[in-house]
Amino acid sequence: MHISSATPCNCLAFRQAARHVSQAYDQALAPFGLRTTQFSILVHLAQSGPWSIQALATRLVMDRTSLGRTIKPLERDGLIVTDVDSADRRVHVLRITPLGQTRLTAATAGWAEAQARFETAMTPQRAASLRETLTHVTRTEF
Repeated sequence: MHISSATPCNCLAFRQAARHVSQAYDQALAPFGLRTTQFSILVHLAQSGPWSIQALATRLVMDRTSLGRTIKPLERDGLIVTDVDSADRRVHVLRITPLGQTRLTAATAGWAEAQARFETAMTPQRAASLRETLTHVTRTEF
């Protein structure tokens, strides 16, 4: 099988861009003891209350196993807790703790710094257009 160099790989471009952006955000969040994905989990739990592990994995476009590995340090550090759903004991629900809320509030400064650097480098219009395009990509089946 021959892959033409005239046809750039979309997946490679996405993964390289994702790693590049994630590294910048991770660096800004490091002083707060968080990685980008952990920050996103805390934001979701803080903004919309408890989520089941499966629902949160779906929302973040992650598989359950990856989400499980990502939440372990958050649980260990007391930033989130896992409860059993009272309506269905097979379902585990994540919620942010007061300590998690405090850490999230502090880390928001690091996130805002990374966000501002990205917006400056890309321009706000291009950044908004990119977010719109990427949202479309995650909702597209191909």
